[in-house]
Amino acid sequence: MTPPPGRRERNKQDKLERIVAAASTLFAEHGVDEVTTQQIAEAADIGTGTLFLYARTKGELLLLVQNSHYESSLARGREAAETAQNAVDALLALLTPVVECNRVHVGNGRVYLREMLFGDPEVPGHAAALAIIGQTEQAMTELIGRHTAAEPEQAAAQAQVISAAMYVTMAASPPQAEVSEVVTALEGVIRTVLAA
Repeated sequence: MTPPPGRRERNKQDKLERIVAAASTLFAEHGVDEVTTQQIAEAADIGTGTLFLYARTKGELLLLVQNSHYESSLARGREAAETAQNAVDALLALLTPVVECNRVHVGNGRVYLREMLFGDPEVPGHAAALAIIGQTEQAMTELIGRHTAAEPEQAAAQAQVISAAMYVTMAASPPQAEVSEVVTALEGVIRTVLAA
């Protein structure tokens, strides 16, 4: 049996939760580019130096905030995909909540994609983001395998291509684009990849 965490660990976890809550609120209200680390530290009731022990940049803070949103979106997508009757519908059901999550605040979504794909892999938030990418591709691979005659290696390759296309499509879509427009563009990619 694992012993309960000590006071020091509980204090660290409490500070991390306050930082994530403060950053989440401020980023949602103002966007990551308009918020300072000083504002986040003040809202979390900690010193700026303490904040930098948990995240070195606002991008890293955004990873901490957005990773949980993306995990929830992926879970909703997995559930929705279970009732789909074909591969295209299943993949769209899986990925639409992820697109919706990314478009809640387009500026934050773009910064998150940049950090997710190009950030420092040694940063814990970045490692978690890469794990989400892996989970998304695994879910796509399973759906392609279930709904098509693709061999496992082919399904995995198709999932990787669709995944890359999704991130590029989300990043390249104009700020005023509706979720439905981004999903329609993604549907075209999915159909092309599955037909190849």
